[in-house]
Amino acid sequence: MMDDFGQKTVSGQHVVLDLETTGFTPHRGDRVIEIGAVAVENGKITSEFSSLIQVPRMIPWQATRVHGITNDMLAGQPLPEEVFPAVRDFFGDGVLAAHNAAFDMSFLRYEFGRLGFGLPNRYVCTLELSRWRLPQLPDHRLATVYRHLFGGLPDSVRRHRALDDARMAARVWVELVS
Repeated sequence: MMDDFGQKTVSGQHVVLDLETTGFTPHRGDRVIEIGAVAVENGKITSEFSSLIQVPRMIPWQATRVHGITNDMLAGQPLPEEVFPAVRDFFGDGVLAAHNAAFDMSFLRYEFGRLGFGLPNRYVCTLELSRWRLPQLPDHRLATVYRHLFGGLPDSVRRHRALDDARMAARVWVELVS
C-alpha cells in the first residue's frame, strides 16, 4: 500500500525497538542500559520513547566499545523501576518488532519479570524477515540491510545506540512487509 507521497505504508500499530545491554545473557546478570522504541502506524513513526537506564552493574569495556555507553553516562539516569513501567505503557498491546528479536525479547522478559509483570505482546523479527526476503545479502546486520534498501546510512545515525537503531529497524520493517 502507498501513501500520498509514494511511500510504502503498513496497516496497524507496531512498536519497533532496540536495546543496548551490558552483555549477552540476562540470566547471568547482564542488564538493559538503553532502550529506544518507535511506534509505527500505517507505515509512519508516530511517537518515540528513549532512555538510558542506570543499573547496579558495571559495563564491561567490550560492551562500551560496541555502543559507546559508559558507566559515567548512566550516573543519574532513571532506574529500571522507573523506565520499564513506562516502556510497558508505550508498548500497549502493539505487536513488537526488533532486529534479532529473540535477543531483545529475552532481556525485556527478564527486566519485566524482575518488576513482577509479563510481556504478552507478540513480536516479529526483522533479522529473520530480511534473511527470508533478501537471501542474496552477504550478511543481515541491520546496517547492511538498511544500506541495501536505502542506499546508505543517514549521517546523523549513531550506530549501536538504541533510538537510532530502532528508527532504522522501523524503516527496514516497513519496507520488507510492504
